[in-house]
Amino acid sequence: MSTTYPIKNEAQLKKFEEYYLKEKPVYRNYALIILGLNTAFRIGDLLALQWEDVFNEERNCCRDHICITEQKTGKLRSVAVNDSVRGVLEILWINHRQTESCPYLFPNGRKKLMPLSRSQAFRIIKEAALYAGLNEHVSCHSLRKTFGYHAWKRGVQPALLMELYNHSSYRVTKQYLGILFLFYASAEKGNRNCGLYTAIPIPSDFIIPSS
Repeated sequence: MSTTYPIKNEAQLKKFEEYYLKEKPVYRNYALIILGLNTAFRIGDLLALQWEDVFNEERNCCRDHICITEQKTGKLRSVAVNDSVRGVLEILWINHRQTESCPYLFPNGRKKLMPLSRSQAFRIIKEAALYAGLNEHVSCHSLRKTFGYHAWKRGVQPALLMELYNHSSYRVTKQYLGILFLFYASAEKGNRNCGLYTAIPIPSDFIIPSS
């Protein structure tokens, strides 16, 4: 099994995330990518999202936070809805009201009232990745890793990334995000800091860069 990497190059990331918006418009698929990039949910948790998890129908607006119980760990997790996710959900909600009766955000298409399968999600991600010139090492899990990589570049506090990924050490997190070699390269040059950042919390409006 090949190693899954985050999408580090911002030009390729932009092509990847816009593929189902501009090149081959399928808004469900576009929303899947945007939510994956901006929540860092595992693919199983992402596909299990229902409208009641993200939208307050009584108030006709998106919820401020998406709260889930992680399938893998059984832990409760709450993620703030940033502007990027909110905009996508609002449009997806309009489409849902007009054309869908499925309670899931990402309906299967073939099996009514069921969400996309993992294999369907993989094919969706892989097609966009190939368009962006990412021929290898990209899978559904790349969305989760890409969030962490760009959060790290923005200067997010190491402890928060460790908590996000349930890692026992920052070394494990660096290896997970594919940045450990940067620290080794820096040490060889005698720069122990390797451009390390000022520790700041993850901002509630953190958005994966798209330009």
